[in-house]
Amino acid sequence: MSDTVISIENLSKSYQLGAIGTGTFYGDVKRWWAKLRGQPDPYQKIGEKDYKNREGETVWALRDVDFSVRGGEAIGIIGRNGAGKSTLLKILSRVTAPTSGVVKARGRVASLLEVGTGFHSELTGRENVFLNGAIMGMSHAEVRRKFDEIVDFSGVEKFIDTPVKRYSSGMYVRLAFAVAAHLEPEILVVDEVLAVGDAEFQKKCLGKMGEVTQGGRTVLFVSHNMTAISALCDRALLLDRGRTVAQGEVESILSTYFQMALQIRPEVRWTENTAPTNGIVRFAGIRAHDQQDETKSAFDIRHPIAIELDYEVLQPDIWFTPSVILKDMNNVVIFNSPADAHPNWDNAKKETGTYHSTCWIPGNLLVEGTYSVRVVFWGFSRLSQKGIAMDDVISLNIFDSMEGDSVRGKITGAFSGVVRPKLEWISEQVKPAGGRIEKNGT
Repeated sequence: MSDTVISIENLSKSYQLGAIGTGTFYGDVKRWWAKLRGQPDPYQKIGEKDYKNREGETVWALRDVDFSVRGGEAIGIIGRNGAGKSTLLKILSRVTAPTSGVVKARGRVASLLEVGTGFHSELTGRENVFLNGAIMGMSHAEVRRKFDEIVDFSGVEKFIDTPVKRYSSGMYVRLAFAVAAHLEPEILVVDEVLAVGDAEFQKKCLGKMGEVTQGGRTVLFVSHNMTAISALCDRALLLDRGRTVAQGEVESILSTYFQMALQIRPEVRWTENTAPTNGIVRFAGIRAHDQQDETKSAFDIRHPIAIELDYEVLQPDIWFTPSVILKDMNNVVIFNSPADAHPNWDNAKKETGTYHSTCWIPGNLLVEGTYSVRVVFWGFSRLSQKGIAMDDVISLNIFDSMEGDSVRGKITGAFSGVVRPKLEWISEQVKPAGGRIEKNGT
């Protein structure tokens, strides 16, 4: 890694709610003079509260944010809506100024903050490519040398001489990203705009951003697509309500983010009045526990996990089956396990009453991370078939203590994939050094 290219210290940004000015210096002076003399606001609209009856409210989009980025790093910036992610990128791109704090960026910054940023709607795609290059400090010759590559990447060559006001939002993003990525900025800043593009183009963009970082340049990437963040970024910054929650290795920060989002809870109980029901089966409770029957939310990867269901059958003479569905933090289904697929499940019709079922997840199966549990009940009577589901009803965290028979072995760092089973391996030497393989006893 090279030296620090972005340094942010005690960065804060506030916004004032309500009307700030009249739009002219003369109008602002009249309003100020009226306020000074205790008179009504001359620009007050009918039904609008006067400034005397309204206290100005300040909203802090960012508050005391500190972090630094080194050259060649890809940093993911994540958080819920309103966390301050886009405001941070706008400050780094010099679209807006901070209220307080210090921002230092070394090198040319290319930004893709929202659809159409830096484009003039009346100009053609070709003209906007050269305009953007000039804004970024590129010479006409430099842009011309990259022009064909930009157009080819964007896939809008057929419309390159058409005014961009006639482009779709996807075409806008294609051309804007191609310009930002190919004009060789030292720092590339990308907001959630890639979501507008199709899946194929998003894949191309992620590949291009990977090339940018491999070339020693820096990428700051805001996205709600955690799969993309995990694939592209080395580190991540987690914001919440304008403040830094955590920063560090990307998988660790993603786990923290999903723990916040899911509000990890290992057990849920319902009363008869609040319990979800489909008229055939009524939930009573669900919990995760270990082999010692201890309810918990964090499990060592080596140990089995029990998902325990309590429910009540409301109608006699029916068939039903519960299913446990495990999803990872990217909402990818890891598995779907219905009870009636197991030989111990009694497929006979169930009578009314309270029931208890437990699904065991074996140890050394899951990758470290945060998971949520979805429970589905299907009920079948003579007259109807009804289902009921509860999403993200409980959640759990898998960690590796790296002790005993951990499937990690001697490998360090994050594992890819959605499962990490401990499979049987057989290894043997088939030929000694300098020898030959003997066959038929010779």
